[in-house]
Amino acid sequence: MSRRINPNKIVIFTGAGISAESGIMTFRDKDGHWAKMDPMKVVSTEAWDSNPQALIDFHNARLATIEKAQPNAAHLALRDLEEKYEVIVVTQNVDDLHERAGSSKILHLHGIVTEVFPDGCRERAVYRGYEPLSLEERDPYGRPFRPNTVLFGEQILHCEEAIEAIADAGKILVVGTSLAVYPAAGLLNKASFHAEKIIVSHEVESVPYGYEFIRGDATVQVPFLVRKWLSEAKR
Repeated sequence: MSRRINPNKIVIFTGAGISAESGIMTFRDKDGHWAKMDPMKVVSTEAWDSNPQALIDFHNARLATIEKAQPNAAHLALRDLEEKYEVIVVTQNVDDLHERAGSSKILHLHGIVTEVFPDGCRERAVYRGYEPLSLEERDPYGRPFRPNTVLFGEQILHCEEAIEAIADAGKILVVGTSLAVYPAAGLLNKASFHAEKIIVSHEVESVPYGYEFIRGDATVQVPFLVRKWLSEAKR
């Protein structure tokens, strides 16, 4: 028996494309981070063990870029949905633009750069903001601090919470992702057959069954769609 959906619940699933329109470099595009470096030598569990300074340097550079970026029209429109709907944002992004835009319920599948934790103790992650991190910093037990972002070789975060949110949502809006990163992209298959499911992106590796694909900029398409949904909610 299929799960009953909540018509007033929307899950927003976002990827690097939405933040790219705020000036934050993507990872997998031809001009993205991975075109300039081997991620396994910088942001993998093996890299952290063998050359942790490489991760710290990458983190600090990315942190500075994110600090300067601002939420764009798509981020702000998604916040506005909370006027009429229960909204949960499930994001693959490690920036805090959804938070700064005003969205109140956010699940970061790949962590967030504004938090750090003592190595080996992710459950003790704390907010640090945009202060650069130094490898020399230690907790009282002598453990170095690590950015609270998921490395290659680690499991995504908040997976069960995301599945629970998606399973009974009346609407699913996917923004700015090519759906090439697994297991995160596979979560979208947990949506109900009866839910309204839309993808806004420039390209996708493949369109999941039951989803409508709208090609275009998030800053153009998302506000238009949000206005439509808010108008429908007023009826």
